[in-house]
Amino acid sequence: MKVTLRFFARFRELLGTDIIVEPHDGTRLADLVAEVAQKNTDGYAAIFDEQGAFREFVILMRNKKRVETAEAGTITVTDGDEIAVFPPVAGG
Repeated sequence: MKVTLRFFARFRELLGTDIIVEPHDGTRLADLVAEVAQKNTDGYAAIFDEQGAFREFVILMRNKKRVETAEAGTITVTDGDEIAVFPPVAGG
C-alpha cells in the first residue's frame, strides 16, 4: 500500500512535500501524519500540541475532501490515498 502526504506552506518548509509512505494495513490517518511529522521536531510541534493532538488550526484533507482533525484517529488510510496537511489560511 502507498499513501502520499503533502504538506503546505510552513509545514512544507519543515517536512517537505509529496512524501510517499507505505503504511501497514489498519494505519489511522492521525498516526500516519504523526509518524512522518516526528522526523522533524519543529514540524511535529507545528502540527501537534504537547498532548499529541492536532493543533486547532490544522486543516486535513483526504483525497480532496476535508477531514475533521478530531476524526483523524478513526479513519484508516487505504492504498492510493492522498493526504494534505495545511496550516491556517490567511491572506489579504
